Amino acid sequence: MVSTPPELSRLIDASSAPDIEACWADFVQAHSRLLLHTARSVAADADDAMEAYAFMLEQLRKDDCRRLRGFTDDGRARFTTWLVVVARRLCLDYRRSVYGRRTNEGSPEERSTRRRLQDLVSANLDTDSIPDSQQGPPDGSLLREEASRLLNGALDGLPSRDRLLLTLRFEDGESAPRIAQLMGYPTAFHVYRHLNVLLERLRNQLREKGLEGPSP
Repeated sequence: MVSTPPELSRLIDASSAPDIEACWADFVQAHSRLLLHTARSVAADADDAMEAYAFMLEQLRKDDCRRLRGFTDDGRARFTTWLVVVARRLCLDYRRSVYGRRTNEGSPEERSTRRRLQDLVSANLDTDSIPDSQQGPPDGSLLREEASRLLNGALDGLPSRDRLLLTLRFEDGESAPRIAQLMGYPTAFHVYRHLNVLLERLRNQLREKGLEGPSP
C-alpha cells in the first residue's frame, strides 16, 4: 500500500522557519542518493551532474516545496517512483537552460539506446507495411522515420511508471535487479516480465497504426 513518507509529511506540515529548514534537511538526507543517481543518469560528466543536482534541489525547495506538495498518495505509485519522474524532468529542464534544446534526437548514446528500444519493439514487424502518403515507391529512410514517429507516439501514451521503467532500462542502462530496487518490484524477474508485456503492448499499438507482421 502506497503511503506518504514521514519525512515528506513532516516537511509539508512544518510551519516555522527553523522547522521547515530542519525538515528540508531531513528530506534531502533521505533522498539525496536517489536524486544524485537521477542527476548522473542524464549528465554529461561529474561536474554537470552536481550542477543538475543543485538545480534539482533548488526547484524542489522553490515556492514552499510546491512540486513536492503535488504528490498524491493515491495508491498507484510509490513516492520514490514519482520523485524520480519529477527529478528527471527537472534535470532535463536544467540541461535545456544550459545547452538549449537538443537537436537530432540527442547524443549518439541517446540515439543508440532509442534505436535499441525501437529494434526490440519492431521485432517481427514489417516496416515496409507502413502506409506511405507520398507518391512513388517508398523510401527506406522515410519509412524508418515514420516507424520512429509511431513508436514515439506510443511511448508518450504510456503511464509515467511504464515510461520510467523503459527509461531506466533502455536509456540509463540499469540492470533488472537495480530497477527492481528503485521501483519496488519484488524481484528482477518481475521487471523482465513487465518489460516483455510493455514491448508486446507497443508492438500491438504499432500494428494498429499500420505495421504488420512479415508475410509467411
